[in-house]
Amino acid sequence: MATASETRAPLSRNGAPTTADRVRAWAALLALPITIAAATLGGGLFGGQEIGSSAGGALSDAATPIAPDGPAFSIWSVIYFGLAAYAVWQVLPKQHADRRQRATGWLAIGSLVLNAAWILAAQADVLWLTEVIIVALLAVLIAIFVLLRRGRPDSWVEALVVDGTFGLYLGWVSVATAANTAAFLADLGVEPSPFEPWSIAVLAVVALIGVALALWSRGRIAPALAMTWGLAWIAVGRFTGEPESVPTGIAAIAAAALIAIATIVARLRGRRR
Repeated sequence: MATASETRAPLSRNGAPTTADRVRAWAALLALPITIAAATLGGGLFGGQEIGSSAGGALSDAATPIAPDGPAFSIWSVIYFGLAAYAVWQVLPKQHADRRQRATGWLAIGSLVLNAAWILAAQADVLWLTEVIIVALLAVLIAIFVLLRRGRPDSWVEALVVDGTFGLYLGWVSVATAANTAAFLADLGVEPSPFEPWSIAVLAVVALIGVALALWSRGRIAPALAMTWGLAWIAVGRFTGEPESVPTGIAAIAAAALIAIATIVARLRGRRR
């Protein structure tokens, strides 16, 4: 039977850096300003349209019962800061041949490109395209999470800027995908009031995803933090804003609680092992 260190070996041993490694590292660093520029444009600067006003307001914090309240989106500042730290860290020569970076580097670049593409699609008021892009982004982030889970970080810095950043990224995009889907359905004619049972069902799916991530990853904190953050602000929006929906707010709180409990339980089990 293989030992734990042997099973982690494929993503923990490094070789000599290659030209492809260097190209990948610099491509990630160069992709970051494009993503940040798109985010700035989506914030309403440089003549850009704010995301909340895009697509006829379908992506605003009051568009559907699944939309998080406005302050929830401040998490993007943390994610972008983490992505900037990641981009600088991974371009250092020492990281070029790192097996975890070889496995996930191009996917990370893909996530940056998809992030920018989503903002541009929203700016262009093409709601169906935002749905396609965010689902693709979620798939890419899940793939990154799976690959990172196969090996342990070599330092606390790597754990923070790589695992922590992409964990937050995955957790938030999981919630954002649900919100984007609700906006897309509403744009197709599913109005907020009859959408209430569906919104509770969507939140149940988000909770299942969060619990599955917690158990499979043995209680990784970052995805759970981002998901509970987003769900909590969905609850705030439904209790205090428009569209008001007490059942949806309760469902959001229940989903956040389930994810938090599953993360704590999985983490405690992992320590015992």
